[in-house]
Amino acid sequence: MSQTAAATLEATSFPKGGDQAAGAPSGRRWWILAMVGLAQLMVVLDATIVNIALPTAQADLGFSDGSRTWIVTAYSLAFGSLLLLGGRIADLFGRKPAFLVGVSGFAVASAIAGAATNFEVLVTGRALQGLFGALLAPAALSLLTTTFTDAKERAKAFGIFGAIAGSGAAVGLLLGGLLTEYLNWRWTLYVNLIIAVVAIVGGWLLLERTERDRGARLDIPGTVLVTAGLFGIVYGFSNAESHDWSSPLSWGFLAAGSALLAVFAWWQTRAAHPLLPLRVLLDRNRGAAFAALLVASAGMFGVFLFLTYYLQLTLGFSAIQTGLAFLPMVATLMVSATMSTTFLLSFVGPKIVVPLGMALGAVGLFWLTTLGLDSSYAANVLPPLLVTGLGIGLVMAPSMSVGTSGVATEDAGVASASLNTMQQIGGSIGTPLLNTLAASAATSYLVGRNPADKLVQAQAAMDSYTTAFMWSALLFAAGALITALLFRRGIATADPDAAPTVHM
Repeated sequence: MSQTAAATLEATSFPKGGDQAAGAPSGRRWWILAMVGLAQLMVVLDATIVNIALPTAQADLGFSDGSRTWIVTAYSLAFGSLLLLGGRIADLFGRKPAFLVGVSGFAVASAIAGAATNFEVLVTGRALQGLFGALLAPAALSLLTTTFTDAKERAKAFGIFGAIAGSGAAVGLLLGGLLTEYLNWRWTLYVNLIIAVVAIVGGWLLLERTERDRGARLDIPGTVLVTAGLFGIVYGFSNAESHDWSSPLSWGFLAAGSALLAVFAWWQTRAAHPLLPLRVLLDRNRGAAFAALLVASAGMFGVFLFLTYYLQLTLGFSAIQTGLAFLPMVATLMVSATMSTTFLLSFVGPKIVVPLGMALGAVGLFWLTTLGLDSSYAANVLPPLLVTGLGIGLVMAPSMSVGTSGVATEDAGVASASLNTMQQIGGSIGTPLLNTLAASAATSYLVGRNPADKLVQAQAAMDSYTTAFMWSALLFAAGALITALLFRRGIATADPDAAPTVHM
């Protein structure tokens, strides 16, 4: 073998342990992106993939309608409340072990839930999925922050990663429908085992284990405060969906969670080893990115949740047809997510790109309010769906890139966890809020009308959907105003002492 050929082989092969340094072969970095993206997709789609299978699982295991919500809530509670802890663990003990433990634990939890013979085992498995997902998700995002050092490559990587995060819910609906219809509901959980095996092998071969800081300590009081606070927020909003907003289980937990988070913020200014160093939050552009993800995640449920209801219950789509109906939106989302980070951010900065995405999302969702009982998919659903996907792509990927740009290497995990927390809390707020508004609209329509009339029932449901679309549009419109005010003008620059960033 010639020296040139040997050098070429060495540059494109994957030696043990991997290399995440600046001189790592470009091919290696893209394999890391593929592996990390696959793991992230597993976490994101699990928020919706089980939803499609819930009716079948309920009939199989025989649990009540009231218990059904806990299949979703158990996952979101564990995931949302433990994300910051998971991110700090990745920073303190290494991102490779955090990633591998997270993926492996998520796979085991999925197997437990998939093999459940009763409701209790299924809920336990879902809670464990959330626990290990809270370790996996920030580790995955922080790996991108520390792996891609070239500005153009990093921008492209975050575009792809943002597209995965933004489209995962729609992919979950499609995959959940396919697996439930052609196999059974248990495969919506077992499919994670297949994904996990690929991610574990890739992580073991490609990632480099970094040395931990022996002097660093975990902030135990901060961990307890923020975990309990986030639990209270997520649980309070979850109860608002099944109870009334006036119920102590709703406002009581929301108030307690808010108070605990306030105490947590105070404690972080005094802790020797803070769980969430305030330097991560105080950067203006980073704060704007966090706000963008919070608002967009709350508003996105107006698309995925209520449009799913409309397609299935009003237009009569099957689960598979519903999933396929979202694919054009996913395609536009992926294109806009990639273009926004590889091209637009470099020329106009986030102050233009993200508010523009918010505005497009608002336009698409307002457009969906024109749907009626006799609307068709091609003429009435597809056009606003494409506009909405274009807007979401312009919000998600740039916000993730800016939200981790300029972060010191030792804070990459907790910064990534903060972004994931914003998404999770946004979804936890959006679901009960929009459900409550939609239910009130349906109830108002039925006043003075015959509720037994099928046409009246259908129109009441239609009113509930369009109400949810309108409020989702208002959330995106508010997001456009907030991000336009918060993001700095011009092209952002990075701190030279920070972790590798996109030089926007």
